[in-house]
Amino acid sequence: MPAMSGQVWVSLISLGGVVLGGSLSYLVQHRTQLSAERAEQRRQRISLSEARRAERLTLLERFVEVAAEAERSAFSRPSEWDDTHDWFLTTRDVMNRLWVAERLIRIQFPLPVHDAARAYFLDLNRTVWEGLPDGESVRDYLEDNRLAFLDAARAVME
Repeated sequence: MPAMSGQVWVSLISLGGVVLGGSLSYLVQHRTQLSAERAEQRRQRISLSEARRAERLTLLERFVEVAAEAERSAFSRPSEWDDTHDWFLTTRDVMNRLWVAERLIRIQFPLPVHDAARAYFLDLNRTVWEGLPDGESVRDYLEDNRLAFLDAARAVME
């Protein structure tokens, strides 16, 4: 019997070693898998963030570009025009594109950026279609809301 009990102990210790080794191996593999999943999620978040930033930059560029066209229309506004005048036809297209760009700002940016873009758009729209009183400068009239929009957009993009 003593020889038998020694063999049992050796077998039990061996079995315990296998169970312990298997458990440690499982834990290491599980931790490695969790770590890999977290790294993949982090990579996806960064990728999504970079894509969203690129979309926002493109949208900002589009809005600023069309707003500059609209400002040029405000500067070149004739004293007399009708709905067949070349200035009106060109300006109508520009203002429609600016309206769309302003709405896209609302979709892609936080509300403070959209609010600033909306105020700038409304001032620009008023200036283009109604003009300004004599002696007022288009540039000076639009400057505050233009800068407020650009500052709000910069704050979000940082």
